[in-house]
Amino acid sequence: MIKHDFPKIHFYDQDFVDIYDKTWAWIQDCWISGGDKSGIDGKFFSYSESQVVTQADAILSSFFLVYSNRIFQAHPTLDLFYSRQEPNGAIRSSYNIITGSPVVEKDNSEGLGIPLFAWAEFNIYHKSGNKKRIKDVLPVLCKYSTWIDTFFKKSNGLYKTPHSATGMANSPRGDAYYFMDFNTMMAVNMLYISALADILNDKETSFLYKKQYFSLKTRINSLMYNSADGFYYDINKSEKQVPIKTIAGYWPLLAEIPNGEKAERLIEKLSDPQFFGTPHPFPSLSVSEKEYDEIGRGFRGSVYPHLTFIVIKGLERYQRWDIARECAIRHVYFMLDSMSPDGNHHRGNLWEAYLPSKEGPAKWPGKVSFPRPQYLTYDALSTICLTIENIIGLSISLPRKTVDWVIPNLEIMGVENLSLKNNMITILSNKSGRGWEIQMESEKLYYFTINILGIKEKTLPIPSGKCSILIDKL
Repeated sequence: MIKHDFPKIHFYDQDFVDIYDKTWAWIQDCWISGGDKSGIDGKFFSYSESQVVTQADAILSSFFLVYSNRIFQAHPTLDLFYSRQEPNGAIRSSYNIITGSPVVEKDNSEGLGIPLFAWAEFNIYHKSGNKKRIKDVLPVLCKYSTWIDTFFKKSNGLYKTPHSATGMANSPRGDAYYFMDFNTMMAVNMLYISALADILNDKETSFLYKKQYFSLKTRINSLMYNSADGFYYDINKSEKQVPIKTIAGYWPLLAEIPNGEKAERLIEKLSDPQFFGTPHPFPSLSVSEKEYDEIGRGFRGSVYPHLTFIVIKGLERYQRWDIARECAIRHVYFMLDSMSPDGNHHRGNLWEAYLPSKEGPAKWPGKVSFPRPQYLTYDALSTICLTIENIIGLSISLPRKTVDWVIPNLEIMGVENLSLKNNMITILSNKSGRGWEIQMESEKLYYFTINILGIKEKTLPIPSGKCSILIDKL
């Protein structure tokens, strides 16, 4: 089997293939080294125009770097943060690339970042199968979680954090005291620490964090969900809801917090033009809010690729593959159409944030650095990760030796020479004289589950070598 540098994708729209390929080329420029006095060893992933490496960059970039066929490893930037853990468990949200020292904001003196390391590690494990890494990092993650509890957890079981720790700096949150998104991130953190402990058969740690998860889930549902509006809100110091609909209200989908009925009411608003159903999915603030601005103005309406990614991953938790795929395709089309005013997708930039109602980068009068061009931490989540997982529809687990393929439409598409550790696989759908068929090539046995149009589903052992499946025969 011929091995390519990066996995190749096949899709009926060549522009999607081109931007996927270009993104890998651009990512090469984001690998940098620390200064001589930084104490940072090796190269790590960071925005090329910044002198600061952030926790968000380390975590989010891991979700697309796992698809590089190990040319770009997903873990070095995460390890940079783990290596700087302090005796009390603290890991700061940002470090100066030149000096290696923490960088903190005025309203975030502890340097609290998004607590999603465990989610990233769980994903890396299923793409790499490296169980030893889980054993190494789990104590770090538990200690970090304990530090957050010590400094930010209140007697009611919720977390009071600085606004900037949510990553949505200028989002209008009223007199919010307990932020919806950060509290849900902590639920995600607990859920995945428990899952990592299960991988090691550490029953005590798994039970402890599962118990914490269910406790926090109960608090979020009882205090932050509004049954009249069908939405999750921040709450103030008196535990009264702050009825402003921001994209933060969709984090609970990722943490599997709402039941089916609550989830359905949340999901309905994603296609409602009065709320989050803008042409370019999804605005960071509901159209119904008085602070909403159609030019974006930061988190007052801009479409941020990383938040669209979070919503789409949340939709997956509730098996809403149809909406997830449709929105991912629309999102990438808007990214492509925003690259150049003349519609030439072969030049121009990807952007940190986009307009919600038409093509083009978002605007924020008076803020010259917004949006940042080629902010690949956000953009590659869409052009690589969403493209493979939601547009093409592949879900891969190396430890389970499984590849799931959800195909909502019969189209020419697939992936070629994707590395499952030491197993290079190719999966392509094509129309031949015998009808639609799935053509596969593999070096080792794995188990393939195909779900077609939500009507047909079948799991088959795929042997080494080449084989094909006729869809009509399933």
